Amino acid sequence: MRPARHLVVFLRQLRLGRVKSRLAAGIGALAALRFYRLATAKLLRRVARDRRWRCHVWITPDRAARRPPWRGPVRWRGQGGGDLGRRMARVFRTLPPGPAIIIGSDIPAIRPAHIAAAFRALGDHQAVFGPAADGGYWLVGLRRRPRLPHRLFERVRWSSEHALADTRAGLPKDMSVALLETLEDVDDISAYARWRKTVSRGRRA
Repeated sequence: MRPARHLVVFLRQLRLGRVKSRLAAGIGALAALRFYRLATAKLLRRVARDRRWRCHVWITPDRAARRPPWRGPVRWRGQGGGDLGRRMARVFRTLPPGPAIIIGSDIPAIRPAHIAAAFRALGDHQAVFGPAADGGYWLVGLRRRPRLPHRLFERVRWSSEHALADTRAGLPKDMSVALLETLEDVDDISAYARWRKTVSRGRRA
């Protein structure tokens, strides 16, 4: 039997002042929370019930997993301690066998077709990234065989334009990597304004 495909959504607890701090600096903490809640709810509706993969939500802090904000066919778990790199590495080291992908919950453009394309890429490559417009990435996936890189996600300058380059630099030189479409993380007021225009155009169509 073919190992299951695992899709993991990384999520922060939806509390005022705890999410999207850079965006909140431009639009206020309440508006930032509303955006994050809306983006996350829509994402889970799109991807959680897709039978092509098993959907997991890893949330921080860990206690938030005991009272998940949404119900449905997802497996909730706390992310554990450490920086973002340690928490993502924990996903790849502890999930059951099979290719695994991690995505953020605040990229409104993500669709099931992007996830399917990432899993297809892992059929021919050992790693896949979805680059973000700001130099980071909205998706990372690993085939996880024959083994994981030893120093996975170490020495990465998170929340900077170097995040993707630093992550790739830490992978073994012989590791084959695929790149997906570049999407935008709504992380500041400029990106938020562009997202609002996209939403407005969709309503008029």
